[in-house]
Parts: sequence; C-alpha cells; structure tokens
Amino acid sequence: MLTSHHDNHQGSPTALLDDATDPTTHVLVVGAPGPRLERLTRTLRATGHDVTHAPPGEVDRRMGHAHPDAIVALDDPYGYTAPGTAADHETGLEVIREVRTAPAGRALPLLMVTATPEPADVVDMLRQGADDCIPEASDPVELSARIEAKLRRVPVPVESLLRDPRTGLYSRPHFLDELDRELQRPEAARHGGVLAVVGIAEMAALEARLGPRVRREVAERLAGVAEKLGSFCDRLGRDDDGHLLMLLPGVDEETAHRGLTKFAAAVAGTRFIVADENVRLTPAIGWLPLTGCADGTQATAQAEDAVQEALRHRDLRPVRYAPWMRGAPHRHRRPPLGALIRPVLSALSPVLALLLGVAVPFVLYQQAYTLGWDLGSAMYWVVVGGLVLSALLIVLECLFSLDATARPAEPGAPYPPASAVIAAYLPNEAATIVDTVESFLRLDYPNELEIVLAYNTPHPLPVEDTLREIAVRDPRLVLLPVAGSTSKAQNINAAVTRVRGEFVGIFDADHHPAPTAFKDAWHWLSNGHDVVQGHCVIRNGESSRVAELVAVEFEAIYAVSHPGRTRLYGFGVFGGSNGFWRTDLLARTRMHGSMLTEDIDSTLRALGEGARFAVDRTLISRELAPTTLKALWNQRSRWAQGWLQVSLKHLWRGLVSPVFTARQKLGLFVLLGWREVQPWLTLQILPILLYSAWKAGGFTHLDWAVPVCVLAVLFTLAAGPVQALFAWRLAVPELRSRRRWFWSYFLVSTVFYSHFKNMVARQAHLKEALGDRQWRVTPRAAAKAVAPR
Repeated sequence: MLTSHHDNHQGSPTALLDDATDPTTHVLVVGAPGPRLERLTRTLRATGHDVTHAPPGEVDRRMGHAHPDAIVALDDPYGYTAPGTAADHETGLEVIREVRTAPAGRALPLLMVTATPEPADVVDMLRQGADDCIPEASDPVELSARIEAKLRRVPVPVESLLRDPRTGLYSRPHFLDELDRELQRPEAARHGGVLAVVGIAEMAALEARLGPRVRREVAERLAGVAEKLGSFCDRLGRDDDGHLLMLLPGVDEETAHRGLTKFAAAVAGTRFIVADENVRLTPAIGWLPLTGCADGTQATAQAEDAVQEALRHRDLRPVRYAPWMRGAPHRHRRPPLGALIRPVLSALSPVLALLLGVAVPFVLYQQAYTLGWDLGSAMYWVVVGGLVLSALLIVLECLFSLDATARPAEPGAPYPPASAVIAAYLPNEAATIVDTVESFLRLDYPNELEIVLAYNTPHPLPVEDTLREIAVRDPRLVLLPVAGSTSKAQNINAAVTRVRGEFVGIFDADHHPAPTAFKDAWHWLSNGHDVVQGHCVIRNGESSRVAELVAVEFEAIYAVSHPGRTRLYGFGVFGGSNGFWRTDLLARTRMHGSMLTEDIDSTLRALGEGARFAVDRTLISRELAPTTLKALWNQRSRWAQGWLQVSLKHLWRGLVSPVFTARQKLGLFVLLGWREVQPWLTLQILPILLYSAWKAGGFTHLDWAVPVCVLAVLFTLAAGPVQALFAWRLAVPELRSRRRWFWSYFLVSTVFYSHFKNMVARQAHLKEALGDRQWRVTPRAAAKAVAPR
C-alpha cells in the first residue's frame, strides 16, 4: 500500500525528496476520513507535496479556496468497501463526475488511487474523465512521478482544443471561428454554402437517465454517420448541448437539403450505443443558406431556432430557418389579402366546382364549335370511355380480391417483443379511450406486448387520472404525453423511438383489435414483409343510417378493394390504423404531419425504398364510424385532400422510379392519377349534355337510345351492385348477416353516395389549390356496437 518512505522506500528521506516534485506543488486529496486517507496524505507529504483534503460533495468549494495543481482521489470516498465490489467501482466514478463537473476541476490532472483495480474498472474511470489510475499498493515514488508527469503536461479538455483528436469535431468556439472565416469570404467566391445544426429529440431523456456525458457521445455518433455518407459536409463541430454543427461550404440549397435528408434517415435507421445503452435517435435538423449571413453566432442561433421547429414534428425533415421562428413582428401585422379571401372561397367551393366543371367547359365547347371544331362530341366519347374504364377497374378489383394472398400459416421466426401505439387527441377521445386501452390489455400475444398511448391535450382532463391508475395497475400501458403536438403524425413520431418491440401496430383511439391481431401480423412480417395492413371493421353500425352506410363501405374498401388492388398491382398502398410496421422501417420513415393522410404518404415513401406491403382482410380491428352526414363530409374531405397531396407528391416520382415494376407503375397511375381525374370527368356529363342540346336545338331533339351509350350506362351502373355483392360475400360474419344494410348501400350508393364522394373530391381539390389545409377532427363518442358473431 502507498505509505511513507520510512516503511516502503529504500534510501534516506533526503534522497527521496530530491526525486520529488517542487515542494510548493499543491495536491487536493479527495476521500472520506479514515486510515486510507491518512496513509495517502502521509505519502504525498513525504514525497514533497503540499496537501489539502476535500470530503465528497465539497470538491468544488475546496478547489475555490485551495487552488490545487492536481487532484488525487480515493475510489471509495464513503468509507472502505471490499475491493472489486460494485460499490467500490461506482463510488470511484462518482468522484470523477464530481471533479469534472466542477468548472475548476475540468482542466486539473486527476489521478485515481484504487484498492485492487480491475481492467474494466480502470477503463470506465479513464472514460469518465480520470487522467490516470494507480493501484494503492504501488511505490510512493511512482505516484509522485505520475503527478509530476501530469503537471509537466497538463491535460487540456477536448472543448479547449481546436478539434477533438479522437473524432475530429471542432469545439463550438473554433467552429464559429471557421464559420466566420467562411462568411468573411466574398459571396462570389463562396458559391453558396449552408449551415446546419442537428439536435436530438431524445436528448433530455437520455441525459436525465445517463448523465451529461451523453451530449458528447451523441454528437460523436452523429458525426460518425455524417462521415460515412461522404463529403457533403467537410467541417463538423459540437456544442455543450449535444448539437452537431455542420458547415457545408460551396453547396447549393437543393444539394444540401438532399444530403441532410439522407443524413436524417440514416441516423433514424441506426441503433446507437450511447453510455452503454442501445438507443434510437430522432435527429431534428435546422439549416439556413450562408448567403446574406454576416455573423456566425447569429446564423448558428437562427439554425438552432429551426431545430426547435423540427423537434415539434420529429418527422426527420430538415427545417429551413424562417424569421417567424424567432417570433418576428410580422406575425402581428394585418393578415395578407389572400388569407382573408381564402375562407370565403373555400365556403363557395361547391359553386366554384360547378363553374369550373360545367360552365367553363360548356362555353369552351360552344366557342370551339363556332370555330369549326366539334370538341364537345369528342369529349362525349372520352367521358363514356372514362366511365367504362372506371367501372372495369372496380370489377377487376372485385375479381382479384377473391384470390387474395392468404396469411402464412406459421411464423417464420419466434414471436418477438411487440408494441402497440395508440395515437389520441384526448379531448376528442375522452369518451372512448379507457374502453380502448382496456381492450388492448386483453390482447393475446405470446411475448411481451407494450401499449403506448401517445396523446396530446390542450389542458388536463379527468380521464388522465383514470389512465394513470390503469398504468399503475398494468405496467404494459405506457402513457406518453406529447407536448406541443398538433397531429397524429407527431404523436406516432414521438412514440416510435420509445417503443421496445421489434414491430409496431398503429391504431387510432377508437380501435379494438381482434385478440390475435399481433400474432397474425407477425406471420406476415416474419415471412418477408415489412408492413401489413389489416381490415378495419365498423362496430357502431347501428348508431345511425350514416354509420350503417360506412360499415358496408368499409367492407367494400378493406375486404374487397385493398386486397384486390394489392393482388392486381403487386403492392399494398395503406399502412395506417390497424397497420403493423417493422419498427426499424417506421423509425426511418416517420409520418409527416403536413400531410392530411400521413399514413398513405409514409406508405408511398417506404414503397419507394423497396419495402414490401401486404394486406390481410382477416386481420381485424373494430372502430367507430361517423354518425352524422356533417362528420362524414369532414372526414371524407380530409381523406380526399390527403390523397390529392399524396398524388401530387408521389405520382411522378413513382413513375420514374427504378424501384417499381411496370405493373406497379400502372397501379400507381390508377391509384394516384386516375382517381384524381375521375371526379371531374364524371362531371363533364352535364356540360356535354348542355352542349348537345344547344347544338341540336333543345333536349327534345336528342336521341337518348344510342346503343353504345345505353350499354355504357348499364355497365357503369352495374359496377356498384357488383362491388356491393362482393363486399357482402367477403364481409366479416357480424356484418354479412345484416343483408338490409347491403341493399341500402347498393341503393344509396347508386343514387346518391357516389355523387356525394365525387363532390367531396372536387371540393378537396379546390381547397388544396386555395391552400386551405385545416384538419377537422372527426368527433367520436361511445355508441351501441355491432356484436361480433
């Protein structure tokens, strides 16, 4: 053990002092009073050091008074523990954290004196910030020499270096120096350039659990991903908050945005080891072009403001800085004229649709006829052909749905841990959410199944107390309030890095999955698929005529159209509620809250990466339908506008993508292109009839018995009954027994509902053109359910 030279050192005291450091060297010894501390103090003084003592918890204060040159600490400040025990090791780490957390202790040499150091313990202490580690049984002269070596070469914190020698990251001050140098170059010589700051949504939770060291480790992990992606960024730094700072000189905005997007997806799709934990990270990227920037500190602060906006959405999309992110005064100015006119035009959208779809074509046909072109007659055949094609596609979907691919009989791998994510807006879901949670807790799954309720609410609600009581009773329920969330997408994005399951089922707050839903989903996912979409069944069809109509329509959608399209075109196109995703795929895909149908957008983006989607009509989850015509209108308006957004964003990309086959591209054209044209095409019947009557001299002069037209009309009208028949044939048992519902659907759909949906689609097009993207939440209430049979 380290003792005075009288006990352990051969030679005189004078010889020993000759070998010692300058007698004015001041060493602060950290340790609890006791024999070990006394022996260490005697040894240091005997080797020529001035020694003061700091008990645990007093290091910062004693350093302020004593101003030591070095610190020597015992690894067990709270008293002796058995060498090599967990307590022994842990208290040593606590001493290091205490010293390095104190501002005055960051740059001082720190030597740990251990009882019997194990290699793993030494590694941990060095990683935590110790400069050296020496066994207590070492020669006193060796301890003195080690102190002297550290004093001759004082350790420099990484933050004080120009660049971290291990990672190559600039410290924030030096990064800002580099940025300022770049900004001082003439803009003509800079050729653009972009500054980006990367934050991590999980940083606060990681730091609370693992300590401040994670800030540096996270920045290092992010830098490693950036370096693997290539040379789109050649200068990287980090700050004390764990942000990664990225300088992209000579890069145009489009290239920078593309590179940052790729970087975000790579980070989200990687599992990192941070502080010995396996974690998933959500990067939030704020950026701005260097053009027009004059001050590096201000530019970095603006990029950090954009990071805060990106953190709200957690959808991996880089956010370009805008002045309003700093609460700029323009927010309080008079709104522009367009913002005042838009609500009026939206309210008049049915009238606008008639003007654009009927009046304008009628005038166009008239004027073309006066110029010698019978455009109206040509359009007549286009419309007839379009209606026949639409009916043919419906019939084909029905026929292909009969032989939809069956679910694999056995899983391809053992059942792994799984997670369910329920996205909820509590004020809208308060009446149903407890019943929903209880139904999930009754699910049958042979491995761990966690239920994550990711919710937002503008104010506390009594139902939250009930939910907390359930969570205490059953730890499988995890309550995840998402502060600042304004969409289902944000709730899911917040949950995806929290879940522990290998796959995730996504549900709305009114869904009640079948008991074996997660087992059945794994049969698909373990046999080569990445996503499987189940069959959503309406459980409150008896609540109203509207709910009854939607119940049958959902059978036509989920039992007929989705399986038929999947087999016809070679891919599934929906991964929303009652959709099951591999967690890794969902983590790097995320959902975009700016899209009104965020699940379809996510599906198309995943398909574009080569993911495999399946549709299974036997994978059941029961949900609530709107019960009023107004609620149905609002729901279908959002769906129609969301589909339009997806079509505008993905149709051309899909048609030119090498990932999709020719058959799949045909399916994309039908699902994303033809579906947007068809509502306006059907409306052309009116201006063509008006034009034909005008040209013939009145309606009484028209020949209504043209054989081709009669056959086309009959075939088009037959598509509705065919779809209703197939929906009944493939419906779940509790709905197949309701034959009256299917007859009602056939009649209402033929006479009214098809026209209703076309009106909704046309209005949605006009709303999107006007920039009206308001989300109208579908109200939900507990209602009498259709009992499963």
